[in-house]
Amino acid sequence: METALSFYAPIQGELKQVEDGLKSVVHTGMGSTDALISHVVDVQGKRVRSAITLLTAKMLGCNDEGPVLMGTAVELLHLATLLHDDTIDNADVRRGRATLSSLEGAEIAVLVGDFLFAASAVKVCDTQNIRVIRRFSETIMDLSSGQLTERFMVNEWQQTMDQYMERIYKKTGSLFATASDAGAVLSGADETTIKQMRSFGKNLGIAFQVVDDILDFEGTAAEIGKPVGNDLASGTLTLPALLLVERYPKNNPVVALCQGIEREENIKRAVDMMHNTGVIDDAYKVAEELRVKANASLDGMPDSDAKQALLELSDFVLARHV
Repeated sequence: METALSFYAPIQGELKQVEDGLKSVVHTGMGSTDALISHVVDVQGKRVRSAITLLTAKMLGCNDEGPVLMGTAVELLHLATLLHDDTIDNADVRRGRATLSSLEGAEIAVLVGDFLFAASAVKVCDTQNIRVIRRFSETIMDLSSGQLTERFMVNEWQQTMDQYMERIYKKTGSLFATASDAGAVLSGADETTIKQMRSFGKNLGIAFQVVDDILDFEGTAAEIGKPVGNDLASGTLTLPALLLVERYPKNNPVVALCQGIEREENIKRAVDMMHNTGVIDDAYKVAEELRVKANASLDGMPDSDAKQALLELSDFVLARHV
């Protein structure tokens, strides 16, 4: 796990316990199965969602094992969704490593993803908190709904900004919201505090996805691990593309692409226009507004190293590099 980022400092011990919890899932007693699960679990991610749960709980004075169990569950659920996403998208690489589906085929990858979904549910049940268990189940429904909506809206260039925001809340923001919500619930916080922390996670998660969508149009294929404009090429319209359609309704390359016209040429035109017309900058402004809104939810929370770390984590979401 990467540990250079400052927001990890207050929770180093808890993060180590989360890592141990992730590794424990690998040991099924069947060597071939263990190797498949290990290929996914051993990927070195930043554990941002786990960190949100742990930092929220620490800020609110919780020191028992519940947040560690929940942090492990959140990360397992995230890994399961990535595995299924890569399988559906026929992706060859994730974080610089070959995807399981590219190595073992879609059937094996889906089954391993199912295993990780189940393992995450077991970890949540170990918290013995029915409210957290229910919220986690609702999150799985949100994640699935968000992905289904994305599939149904392929090449739908007339979709609204509200539809886009609802979709990315479900596919990304919902898990961030649950991560922070659960940290508060497991700390025994009052309803106002739980609501504020849920708002923090929701807005930060949506900002995270907006930035992710922008990064699809920045850098090089080597830097982002997939072709530049890959989302657009697959018919998934994100904030930069929707802003481009909104501002340039005539002779728009995104509309032409969705209509199946000169695909490669129109992808290049769209990417060039996004950079030359300020669309990318404006999309970052949307993410920044969401980050500011998230941070406002921390107003009134007790000052501590954990609270400062949450603010630093929020900064990281906007400043992160692929």
